[in-house]
Amino acid sequence: MGDIERVYPQTMSDAVDNALYVTAEQLRVGLYIHLDLHWTDHPFTFSSFKIKNQDQISTIHRLGLRRIRYEPARSDGKPLALARQPAADEPVEAPSAPPPPPPGEAEAVTEKRERIEQLARIRDEIREVEKKFQHASDTVKGILREAPIRPQESRRQAEKLVGHMVESIISRGSVLMHAINGNVGEEAYVHSLNVAVLSLMLAKTLGFSAEETRHLGMGAMFHDIGKSDIPLWIVHKTEPLTRAEQAQMEKHCVLGTEIARRLGLSIRATEIILQHHEFADGSGYPRGLTGDKLSPLSVIVAIVNTYDNLCNPPNVADALTPHEALSHIFAVKRSKFQELPLKAFIRCLGVYPPGSIVQLSNEMFGLVVSINPAKPLKPNVLVFDPDIPRDESVIIDMEKESDLNISRSLRPGQLAREVYQYLSPRKRVTYYFDPKKQDQPT
Repeated sequence: MGDIERVYPQTMSDAVDNALYVTAEQLRVGLYIHLDLHWTDHPFTFSSFKIKNQDQISTIHRLGLRRIRYEPARSDGKPLALARQPAADEPVEAPSAPPPPPPGEAEAVTEKRERIEQLARIRDEIREVEKKFQHASDTVKGILREAPIRPQESRRQAEKLVGHMVESIISRGSVLMHAINGNVGEEAYVHSLNVAVLSLMLAKTLGFSAEETRHLGMGAMFHDIGKSDIPLWIVHKTEPLTRAEQAQMEKHCVLGTEIARRLGLSIRATEIILQHHEFADGSGYPRGLTGDKLSPLSVIVAIVNTYDNLCNPPNVADALTPHEALSHIFAVKRSKFQELPLKAFIRCLGVYPPGSIVQLSNEMFGLVVSINPAKPLKPNVLVFDPDIPRDESVIIDMEKESDLNISRSLRPGQLAREVYQYLSPRKRVTYYFDPKKQDQPT
């Protein structure tokens, strides 16, 4: 990747050391300030921001702060000069009344209260999704472990889980895709769940029927089942495989079809297991099939499997960020996939998929925690604000912030230690979904 450009002070103490203080009378448009108040005690979206207009200054006056911290390096100019101090024998004028509320302040306070309520709802949703993910992850672990020795029971458990997931995704009006920040467990089982979840989301985007989606879910869940017959030291090797080891690894597609037969999987699900490493240009394995020979369901799983392997390789040091993985697939591997499902997948995850570290147009940093595939450019973003404790961090709905957008994606190594610890990006990216009822606002 080359040298990594650091985009924030080495430590947050550097930023504090560079901050100075002014009075409310010295404020002017263009100053970057920090309000030393709890986030809920003022009407602004953030506690740190660059002043945009006089109305904001009037609102800050009314907060009654004796002094306000500002950062010269992030400001467009210097603060106003202090007014002349009166001479010792000069009569002191009575303090002037606070300025009247600027237009829109009452609306801003109401909007802030609604934003706080929405934040509480988002936090509750994330906690609920993480519980569902953990339950699904544990279920997948049991299914894949038992498949070789109790195939019929494993198939029934998988059909139950996939059926629930398909019903939740297909029958609801909108679905939020979340990056899971909990303990993800063992990578092999999480990979199978990741591929199943993302494949089902892509099927929804492409308008697949419920029956097709169930076959897809079963094939995606068991797509790597043939690896159970590959030596573990090869499966879990973090260094590049030798040619002999790679040849052994490539056998898992064919080996998986034998296990699929014992499981009693459908022909369409079994095709996924056989073809999930085949590519439209004929460069895949085990048979080097070209686009017209591939089953439509295996095409989906091949895209998703490639993406998840880029985000979550055996060696974590080789991992790409979600944004990098999508960009790499489109720029480097585009010829390997059919155009329609590939573009649908990118649209499904958004330009900045959940788990991406981003910089916003106001120069703040955040972690994309969830997206609505119907509005992929408007994700929910957990924002780094050193003035707010991590367990109270602000999660903003970009759809509600008309003057704010995402400027760029970042790698974890570009962040200062405090920012990295605050945002807590996972070394391995994991997804789960939160379906909404047809009439429920998103």
